[in-house]
Amino acid sequence: MGKFSNYADRDRVEAEGDYASRDLPVTLYDFVARTASRFPDRPAISFQLLSGPRDPSTTLSWKKLLERVTETANLFRSLGVGPKDTVAYLLPNSIETPVVLLAGATAGIVNPINPLLDSSQIAGILRETGAKVLVTLKPFPKTDVAQKAAEAVAHAPGVTHIVQIDLNRHLRGLKRFIVPLIRPKVKTRHHAKVLDFEAAASAQNHRRLDFDLPQQDRVAAYFHTGGTTGTPKVAQHKYSGMIYNGWLGGELLFDETDVLMCPLPMFHVFAAYPVLMACIASGAHLVMPTPAGYRGDGVFDNFWKLIERWQATFLITVPTAIAALMQRPVNADVSSLKTAISGSAPLPIELYNRFKAATGVEIAEGYGLTEATCLVSCNPVDGLKKVGSVGIPLPYTDVRILHHDEQGNATDCGIDMVGEICVSNPGVFPGSTYTEADKNHKLFSRDRYLRTGDLGRIDADGYLWITGRAKDLIIRGGHNIDPAEIEEGLLSHPAVAFVGAIGQPDSFAGELPCAYVELVAGAEVGIDELNEHARTHIHERAAIPKHIEILPELPKTAVGKIFKPDLRRLAIKRVYDAALKDTGSHVVEVREDKKRGLVAMLSRDGKADEAKVKETLGQFTCAWDWA
Repeated sequence: MGKFSNYADRDRVEAEGDYASRDLPVTLYDFVARTASRFPDRPAISFQLLSGPRDPSTTLSWKKLLERVTETANLFRSLGVGPKDTVAYLLPNSIETPVVLLAGATAGIVNPINPLLDSSQIAGILRETGAKVLVTLKPFPKTDVAQKAAEAVAHAPGVTHIVQIDLNRHLRGLKRFIVPLIRPKVKTRHHAKVLDFEAAASAQNHRRLDFDLPQQDRVAAYFHTGGTTGTPKVAQHKYSGMIYNGWLGGELLFDETDVLMCPLPMFHVFAAYPVLMACIASGAHLVMPTPAGYRGDGVFDNFWKLIERWQATFLITVPTAIAALMQRPVNADVSSLKTAISGSAPLPIELYNRFKAATGVEIAEGYGLTEATCLVSCNPVDGLKKVGSVGIPLPYTDVRILHHDEQGNATDCGIDMVGEICVSNPGVFPGSTYTEADKNHKLFSRDRYLRTGDLGRIDADGYLWITGRAKDLIIRGGHNIDPAEIEEGLLSHPAVAFVGAIGQPDSFAGELPCAYVELVAGAEVGIDELNEHARTHIHERAAIPKHIEILPELPKTAVGKIFKPDLRRLAIKRVYDAALKDTGSHVVEVREDKKRGLVAMLSRDGKADEAKVKETLGQFTCAWDWA
């Protein structure tokens, strides 16, 4: 493990030679095998079904993990999965989930799917990726994953086999006997053959692969982005990109003595690549508390005791989880923790300060995206963390801030000038980021830089700052919501003429969806009716607006497009004024700042309680200043 504290460390790593000449495995299977030969008996992955600090847990050593990946890959191959066929999984976290991810990418192409999506969206992804095998849960109390899987497969005729994992084997005592008695019944209308994972995998050879694995790089994973209507965008990832994400963690951060507490889901790139792959690269120990991670029963209440139980050295988190943890006392010995690593959404400075005061631990913020197989930049764990920035580009990652004209020609932006963040690194797949050729059109600048759609700047010290989003996504607690889904849902109401959906600031989720509506001339409709219409016509629960407001007219550009910055100004003023109610201050105006994006300007007269204002607005990510 090298040191990563500043730009010089990054440059030192690059100066050792070009990335392609490094001695790295070509396939994911060899990546795991190499670690299993170095640390056969060290713990690789641990899982707790329940969240108590003394609840039973299951652990696989690196040797055992390799055996399980081997037999599972052999199972998939026996079900007709070749290198160009897809194994999808619809799973919460469990000891089996990383096994399925690694084995699916060994036998064929693995496709993780978010179990929080509805069955029609899941079916759309299964059809889009051409999935042959779906790995999911056996019906289990308090979860509808098996039901959604059965419904989705009925609309995805290409799926020939469903392989079911039974979480009951992770229970002990009386509970283990009760589950079969109360297991929900699932109606099936599909023609896929259903297999039991444990029985089917353990019947296979676990000592070696029963098929030839060519030593060549290839597409080995499909990740869908966002959960929106219509056909999802599916990003394709190669072995080389996955291994690069892992190599970064092993090179810069972790070694075999580290323990990573990861309550993030394995269907998300953050957990699948920087976390799981970095554990493989370094031999570090991955701990997953409960199938639902941070959403699991009792996880937040027991969290600090779980850190103590597992002697975790790194905490993998997101701002919403940090906010929830800060509402609970640190009631255990967390001195094993070195750092928390946060991603997926901007981190409010007040949250950073509260976390550091409560735990003595700093948070390093990073930036990545599904389209780049994840990692782009990170605040140095051992060096200067500029809170609010996403740190410095990682080794072998070239970040350019570019301005594109109407014809798509790019010019470089200078220091602190805002432009589109464009990325080239071993995780970027030029020209073939998405499975659908049309979606790659105009996605690359200068034929190699992925256009992220995020707006940002690089400061004089080389730190990257994200200032906004060119592509308008609403990011609710790390979950991407396409505003088009909200707009289409509300536009289906006969009284609605125009809709502008945006993310309004939220102290917990970062952003929540809200919608501004202009009615058809002469039409009348109440907010309650619009809310009810949104609930029934917007398929994704997370996308249902938290606030709907009717305006006489929506702000529009010269060509008649809805001008969303003005809607964001309205939302910032409304949300901040409500939060500032007892502080003696209010928002005078929201103005555009070239470096910081939209900034709320506050009244500052004798009545304002300045300390309270700072504490209140420190929980939001949107900038503010005194007027």
